[in-house]
Amino acid sequence: MLAYRMTTWGAPPETVAVPEPSPGPGEVLVRVAGCGLCRSDLTMRHIPAATGEALGWNMPFTLGHETAGWIADTGEPVALVSPASCGACRYCVRGQDSGCPRGLTGRGYGRDGGLAPFVLVSDRRALLPLGDLDPRHAGPLTDAGATAYHAVRRALPRVPAGGTAVVLGAGGLGAFAVQFLRVLTTARVVAVDPLPARRSFASSVGAHSAVPSLEKIKADVVLDFVGADETIAAGIAAVRTGGAYGLVGSAGGKLRGPWFSTLPRDGEVFTFQGSSIADAQDVIALAGAGLIHNQVEEFGFGEIDEAYAKLAAGSLTGRAVIVFD
Repeated sequence: MLAYRMTTWGAPPETVAVPEPSPGPGEVLVRVAGCGLCRSDLTMRHIPAATGEALGWNMPFTLGHETAGWIADTGEPVALVSPASCGACRYCVRGQDSGCPRGLTGRGYGRDGGLAPFVLVSDRRALLPLGDLDPRHAGPLTDAGATAYHAVRRALPRVPAGGTAVVLGAGGLGAFAVQFLRVLTTARVVAVDPLPARRSFASSVGAHSAVPSLEKIKADVVLDFVGADETIAAGIAAVRTGGAYGLVGSAGGKLRGPWFSTLPRDGEVFTFQGSSIADAQDVIALAGAGLIHNQVEEFGFGEIDEAYAKLAAGSLTGRAVIVFD
């Protein structure tokens, strides 16, 4: 079978022929229906060998960490949790498996992911039933959706009834966050994005207003899905006393300035990486109930490079998904 793989540190991925996987004891073979693409896939092309090996990644590996499909021997539609977790450490037993030390590796980063017709699953906790949801499009729910949900859930105690919540960056994750805020709070939701198409999409999925900048806005919660110097500074400055700023985006920005005049008074500043299995389960349940919309743009396997180019250019409103016949 053909797979889209990282084959060399610091080099672009390649489409290569690999053997079709065969499940061993305790393993489950999943036939892939669709796999979402993520901006973090682009950064993997530039990771040096020393960094990748320190993370425990094994080269080569197949990309793709937003995967859904069917269990090969039963036909049951499932989505796959990407991060590894042991199920027994202090974080896993508390339902905080996103903090598991094994989570530095996962399906699509250091292990074989879903940009191939078949993928092996060794931990049955990673198999999430989809019910009536279309597995061709469900993969982004487990990462883009679950990560945005984790951010919103973390910020909920800081959102008063009738308050204001700002989403910085209305791309794939930000559009999910807008929807979760509408479902889980009574806040006025403001989407901020310089791109008109993304602002329009944010409005279509529930944002009360969509604007190109944070100028003159004060909010109880700001969730930053960009993470650049400018958005970090503007986002924290927009937080009211007692509010929260959540950094989710990975643009590499820094926070500068003395804490007593920079951070929100009596407030909270938090960041995290990824999400938990419970987050993904909740997001799938919300999608299954029709309470959120998963916007995707389909591409064939032969169009992977084109899809990544659109992702890099920021010309997608939802999530790019590679679909398999």
